[in-house]
Amino acid sequence: MKSSITAIGTAVPQHKFTQSEAAVLIAERLQLIPAKKRLLRFIYNATGIESRHSVLSDMGHLSNSRSDISLPDLTTAGRMVLYKEHALPLAVSAIKQCMEQSDATFADITHVITVSCTGMYAPGLDIEIVQQLKLRTDAKRTAINFMGCYGAFNALKVADDACRANKDAVVLVVSVELCSLHFQNDDDLDHLVSNAIFADGAAAALIQPMAENRKSLSIEAFNCDLLPQTSEDMAWHIRDSGFDIVLKSYVPEVIESGIAEFMEKLLRQEAITDVNHYAIHPGGMKILQACETALNITKDENKHAYHVMRKYGNMSSATILFVLKELMANLTVKNHQETIFSCAFGPGLTLESMLLKINQPN
Repeated sequence: MKSSITAIGTAVPQHKFTQSEAAVLIAERLQLIPAKKRLLRFIYNATGIESRHSVLSDMGHLSNSRSDISLPDLTTAGRMVLYKEHALPLAVSAIKQCMEQSDATFADITHVITVSCTGMYAPGLDIEIVQQLKLRTDAKRTAINFMGCYGAFNALKVADDACRANKDAVVLVVSVELCSLHFQNDDDLDHLVSNAIFADGAAAALIQPMAENRKSLSIEAFNCDLLPQTSEDMAWHIRDSGFDIVLKSYVPEVIESGIAEFMEKLLRQEAITDVNHYAIHPGGMKILQACETALNITKDENKHAYHVMRKYGNMSSATILFVLKELMANLTVKNHQETIFSCAFGPGLTLESMLLKINQPN
């Protein structure tokens, strides 16, 4: 029995910053010399991002929302306090939007899967969601942590397995990423790039056994692979001052070298030769361009990823659900039974993908 994504909800914090505003905040915080300020402005202008959101009123670059202590001076423990404070309200907002699109009720939910690489605590977000929304206390819970931007794909795999095993399964997948809590207080180039693209957001998706009479995205297949000799090119490390991301400048070239063969392997699983739509994780402008070159697709065919990147930036694992939601909102009956190739990248260097089929009944 196949499973399908039947609804997606998203949420972002109330504090919104344009890229130019964020660049000013970072330049002030780091007290950059004129040459570094020019480099910073160039990096921010090149991202293709217009605005981003943060749970912190100043995007975390000057001080946090609870005291006069500067965020960069907080320990990892202090940042996790902020994560615990802000994660649940954002998650609940995304979940409620998701459920508004479905005929399922909170009482129907049999599984809760949470995803995050920007914060952890126990009892965790999964338990808080059950308690806050008064879900069944016997709902099966799974927490997927610290897998980076491809984490939602692993959650969808677990959800797919649950639905294939149980015809009555109703699986809630919730991704919450508060990337702005991990601002690094130095002018290292890798950190400047990371600070320029990452943002905060949450997304929730409902996965159920396939039903032909409702709009949904049928999950057809998954594929996962590792690119050799690239384990340190994209990585997360837990430091005393938060989670420190390593994102090498040549990562787009590495992805470009392997993404076409990777997609072909996925399509061969289902004996499919044509892809009609694309939902690519917008890890950055150069990554999107690298995928387009390797897959021989146009920017317009990749438009949903650009839309999300432009409005929200890179929200790590939550971002791909934003892209899929944008794609679903633009579907019509004419798209019935068309295919979607979706992929994301993360530490490893890991390539994750799935093949979806559109169910858009009359």
